[in-house]
Amino acid sequence: MSAATPEITSLVGVYNAEGTLAGELRYWFGARLGRVHCALCEITHGSFREKAEWKRVSGALPVSFETVHLDERSPELRLASASATPCVLAAISGAGFEILLGPEQLEACRSQPQALAAAILAAAEERQLRFAAGI
Repeated sequence: MSAATPEITSLVGVYNAEGTLAGELRYWFGARLGRVHCALCEITHGSFREKAEWKRVSGALPVSFETVHLDERSPELRLASASATPCVLAAISGAGFEILLGPEQLEACRSQPQALAAAILAAAEERQLRFAAGI
């Protein structure tokens, strides 16, 4: 690929939940009662903590993967994710952030970290994006 090919420099997962203690508790109870849902939360976390498999899988991605809650987003992340949460945003060199995976694609991962990694790689390939770290 040529040097002009857009590069993904990092990934940001945006949860459909707030990161405050009250927000976390609201989500935890709401999820158990079937009132709220976040496919990304289910991929990265078990009932109480981050999944060990997610730690392993995310560490093997070709670029860093950070997660943020709705109330933790910068203005740039808020603008990029405004139309769909949860989502995975790709930081594109020289072009800001764009949604790489939306709620439907995250739901299709069926709570499986490995499926999320595969979906990220497939979406990048489909859009002819390469990873800055090279794969």
